[in-house]
Amino acid sequence: MEVKYPFQLDASGRTAGVGYDEHIRHMIEQVLFTSEGERVNRPTFGCGLMELVFENESLENQAYTRLIVNNSLNQWLAQRISIEDVSVIDADSQMIVRIIYTVTRTGHRQVAEFRRQRQ
Repeated sequence: MEVKYPFQLDASGRTAGVGYDEHIRHMIEQVLFTSEGERVNRPTFGCGLMELVFENESLENQAYTRLIVNNSLNQWLAQRISIEDVSVIDADSQMIVRIIYTVTRTGHRQVAEFRRQRQ
């Protein structure tokens, strides 16, 4: 069992836990939504997806977002996951980032989708 993100307590008052595959998904979420410079001891950690939400909807920005997401995940999680595909979709004023990956330890193929409202 891994520690649940964000940190919380379970019904018995102990640290809540999740399985390894869910833990990996939480790690991906942390990389995506942490801005560079946000973590004191790791100033280059993250990809700053929240800043990219404010960019206009265009094919160029979709390609740039895919590149940033892919590079950041490979930099920070390459030992834990193998990225198969990153897609960015603009729909109904939302940015949808879909990541298809394989968890190295378990060999499980996963799909994670993250949505953020465009401003």
